[in-house]
Amino acid sequence: MKNENFETINDAYQLSEGSIVKGKEQDELFQLGEYDAEKRAYSAYPFEDGVRFGDFDVLISEDELMDNYLIETKKDDDESDDDPL
Repeated sequence: MKNENFETINDAYQLSEGSIVKGKEQDELFQLGEYDAEKRAYSAYPFEDGVRFGDFDVLISEDELMDNYLIETKKDDDESDDDPL
């Protein structure tokens, strides 16, 4: 997947369960699972062609995600730039 669909993670609030992340140096995709507050890390599952592989997961800390991963941008077609007021 091209980097144009991804952006840097600037804040931990961008991270949520179900988000798709990609390493800055590799093309592997992961879908974030549950957050473990005790370890301050997310379960991450391999993700390919819209399928999450739940038989294998890794723990990735918030710091590592913010330093070494990009997050998929969500673009809504219905979004308009017009000010509603």
